[in-house]
Amino acid sequence: MSNTYKSAGVDKEEGYKTVDKIKSAVAETHNENVLNNLGSFGAFYQIAGYKNPVLVSGTDGVGTKLKVALDSKKYDSIGVDCFAMCANDILCHGAKPLFFLDYLACGKLDSEIAAEIVMGMVKACKDNECALIGGETAEMPGMYKPGDYDVAGFCVGIVEKDQIIDGSEIRAGHKIIALPSSGFHSNGFSLVRKIFPDFNEEFEGKPLYETLLVPTRLYYKPIHSLLEEVKVYGIAHITGGGLIENVPRIIADGLCANIDTAAIKIPTVMLELEKRGNIDRIEMYGTFNMGVGMVIVIDPKHAEKVLDLLDDAYEIGEITEGPEKIILN
Repeated sequence: MSNTYKSAGVDKEEGYKTVDKIKSAVAETHNENVLNNLGSFGAFYQIAGYKNPVLVSGTDGVGTKLKVALDSKKYDSIGVDCFAMCANDILCHGAKPLFFLDYLACGKLDSEIAAEIVMGMVKACKDNECALIGGETAEMPGMYKPGDYDVAGFCVGIVEKDQIIDGSEIRAGHKIIALPSSGFHSNGFSLVRKIFPDFNEEFEGKPLYETLLVPTRLYYKPIHSLLEEVKVYGIAHITGGGLIENVPRIIADGLCANIDTAAIKIPTVMLELEKRGNIDRIEMYGTFNMGVGMVIVIDPKHAEKVLDLLDDAYEIGEITEGPEKIILN
């Protein structure tokens, strides 16, 4: 009997099934700027309507949150997470997402699981005016165990050159505003899984995995609406490393972000994790978002307007002069 690719563990037919399940939904994310369909070697996207455009790119994955989804057999939110992690990053520079591509790797492809993951990306793209224009599904027996998956994405956005937000205009006296997260988002799950080994345990009246798998919040719509009304001097996406590592990324030398931790609304699941795992509070702030998914820096004269425009935002600190980039008070 001759060898085949399938005998080596790669089922091309399952890949074709995956494409058949997603292609019509993916096409619904396309707009007039997408010039070809799935199946080409490359995806075409034309840029129109900008005077001095700058492309902004970002790539990310969902880490071991995927393990929670796989063990719980709940796959629909992971695609949203993948898109959100990329789109929120480029939003930090004021960019509007144009298009998104995904990479899905596994040991043995299941078209139902793969399609459910991609459909999450489709939903997120449609909700945020972004085209899903391509992707790669890689079945790699020997590299991954059957049942194992990895997901990553790549997002390209656009911003006018004179509207780039990079933190360079942040000054002492500016206010720091928090936008709440929806939970853990997609960071810190190796520690979460260590402390919470049973995802089916009851937490606040429902299985714990439902809380853990709440998708990463997307901030594009509220932030871009805000940018039309108010000048924003800096934006930080609070991902791996928490406030401690991400806020300093937008702070110039000689300036310090003074954070009032008493003002931060920490989710109950994070407090439970901290208690059960005997984790120091400073370790929590250096690992998790602690309920703050995004931070913006604004002029204090706009604070009241910003809080009115962003329904659930609240002030957590201010910029001062000092040698340290961030202080948690």
